[in-house]
Amino acid sequence: MELKGKIHEISVEIVVSEKFKKKEIIIEYAENPTYLEYIKMEVANDKISILDNCKVGDNIEAFFNLRGRAWTDKTGKTSYFNSLVLWRITASGTNNTPVMQPADVSSDSDLDALPF
Repeated sequence: MELKGKIHEISVEIVVSEKFKKKEIIIEYAENPTYLEYIKMEVANDKISILDNCKVGDNIEAFFNLRGRAWTDKTGKTSYFNSLVLWRITASGTNNTPVMQPADVSSDSDLDALPF
């Protein structure tokens, strides 16, 4: 699934357990500009780095999966939870350039400095 919008907020890294950490991002979504919606998505573990070059106010296109889980408490009552799990984010625009871009190493002076 995908969604175009503007980054409204990016959380600090949240450590849930030794093996699980996440960040949350709030995207301002304006299907109807009169009534803005704020959509919360999350990234976990090794995907957290996709938010490194993102900042509040960036127009983006978010690619995500919809996840749903059931949880039964001690009394036997079952509750259901949904989450939007972000797996890719690109700058919004005509060419959808990825927000995370590799460093440019094409300069001739850089090549002269190589040790081989």
